Amino acid sequence: MKSSNFGGDDNITLLAKGVVLKGEIHVEGTVRIDGRLDGNIQTKGHVIIGEDGLVQGTINAGTVVSSGRIKAKVTASDRVQLLKTATLIGEVLTPTLIMEEGAKLQGATDMGVAAWSDELPKLPGSVSDLSAHRAKQVVVLDKEASGDARR
Repeated sequence: MKSSNFGGDDNITLLAKGVVLKGEIHVEGTVRIDGRLDGNIQTKGHVIIGEDGLVQGTINAGTVVSSGRIKAKVTASDRVQLLKTATLIGEVLTPTLIMEEGAKLQGATDMGVAAWSDELPKLPGSVSDLSAHRAKQVVVLDKEASGDARR
């Protein structure tokens, strides 16, 4: 029997390529979608959508990593990562959104920023302290002139 390469004692739920499921998936561990899900996923763990995977509905997870297609409202408490072959149409709510070059996103994103301060951040120290960090004067030697130095 072949051992799994997922590692650890995680619960892993797999929706294989070619499988179509209409309904809901509620698990504690990792969900991998290589088929099609028309419905909802609820987990505190990871949701992984493979290149052939398609999810339409809602996803609530700790982390979502996709190289497939998603048409859903996606909520992730940790992060959403879209790999280069991923397409996401919908709404994304997560504190961290990572997109590789080539990934496509159409919709709304909310990363938890409600407002920002109107004041610019203050730099440490004062401007007068900068003079101590200025570069020293450089002397350039002209190779053609015999030992003459220019400033």
